[in-house]
Amino acid sequence: MPGLRYMFVLYVEDAAASARFYAGILGRPVAEQSPVFAALALEDGTMLGFWSRHAAEPKAAGAPGSAEIAIALADAAAVHATHDAWRARGLAIAQAPVRMGFGPSFVARYPDGQRLRVFAREAA
Repeated sequence: MPGLRYMFVLYVEDAAASARFYAGILGRPVAEQSPVFAALALEDGTMLGFWSRHAAEPKAAGAPGSAEIAIALADAAAVHATHDAWRARGLAIAQAPVRMGFGPSFVARYPDGQRLRVFAREAA
């Protein structure tokens, strides 16, 4: 559909804190913010939104960490460098860098429980 844009929304405890966190690790500025909602514009125009769990209507269901945001990088060196940088920032690492069926990957967790997978796809 022409002109179609996408927004993915995470239900979080504190929308502003989540937006600051993701802005810092993704290097993207906060594009929208209200007391219970915030969003970042990603490179392709897709939006990543954060809606305070207590304000979402209808009420947000599901446990934190039941989905993940995956970030594709160019190669294994970039995956390892990002892992080291995020660990230095204090992010909880749920899975250290490991070679999976699709390539090198690691998983970090945001305090609300979201999983952040960083990977590099390797040719099969």
